[in-house]
Amino acid sequence: MNSIAPLWLWLVFVVFVLAALFVDFVVLKKQGAQEVSVKQAINWSIVWVALSFVFNALFWWAIRDTTGNSELASEKSLEFLTGYLIEKSLAVDNIVVFLMIFTYFSVPAAYQKRVLMIGIVGAIVLRTVMILIGGWLLAQFHWVLYVFGGFLILTGIKMWWAAGKESDLSDNPALKILRKLIPVSSAYDGENFFTLENGKRIATPLFMVICLVGLTDVIFAVDSIPAIFAITSDPFIVLTSNVFAILGLRAMFFLLQAVAAKFHLLNYGLAVILVFIGTKMVLIDVYKIPVVVSLGAVVGILAITMILSARTAPVGTVPGPDGDKLS
Repeated sequence: MNSIAPLWLWLVFVVFVLAALFVDFVVLKKQGAQEVSVKQAINWSIVWVALSFVFNALFWWAIRDTTGNSELASEKSLEFLTGYLIEKSLAVDNIVVFLMIFTYFSVPAAYQKRVLMIGIVGAIVLRTVMILIGGWLLAQFHWVLYVFGGFLILTGIKMWWAAGKESDLSDNPALKILRKLIPVSSAYDGENFFTLENGKRIATPLFMVICLVGLTDVIFAVDSIPAIFAITSDPFIVLTSNVFAILGLRAMFFLLQAVAAKFHLLNYGLAVILVFIGTKMVLIDVYKIPVVVSLGAVVGILAITMILSARTAPVGTVPGPDGDKLS
């Protein structure tokens, strides 16, 4: 799996990710178990998106400096941007499931931040492993591309079919198995995953939450990894676009929590995007859809979905997690 990115850019990326995780785990941990306001979520979301664009600009400069080819640098930069938007879009569906899990377990807003931080690290590790495996499979077996494409088309159809329908977490088979295997306390014990009850050490509901969040990471990684390989086979672009989309997941969760009702049609848009990307993979040996077209399609579908969602959203304000309201 060869990459066009120079070695020093890999090192910059690793240092940046470690610094970002340090901020999340060490600096923000000092805040304690407090709620994240809508204003904080907006500010952090802007910061993460801005840093992603800055990194993409650095990527463009590095490719142009290494190869001396501005057109190639622009093409690779567009691949990163398209992959980032796809992964960011799919992360929204991931967050919707997180919201459902938190609501089902009545997780206090003050405890949600820690669960999300752990979920982010798990998602980064998991996707790195899956990207390496996926890249190796594509390098060895070209026909795997058709399998990925067909899988995305079926996933998109399934997502469209399930959009708008209420999900009942109590029927989740994974949750039923966990409850049979692990004794769980009836109440939370702060941010602890385990507590003592009648002299026995048992799990808290927060531990069940983190298990389901981890399972959600696995499920959505299976969807999103093939989608980015439809845009590029460069492991650097695949990995960086995924990780940058994930790093802003915590802030985006609290932001989406406040405005989720206004984008109730988003799953339909995501379903169309998956079908489009899957079709692109299936047709790759017949006709290779340009990256610019893919980027335009993703942006266009998201824009149309969000506009339609805003126009058909229930009238009124939506309360944020801290009591703030967005009109």
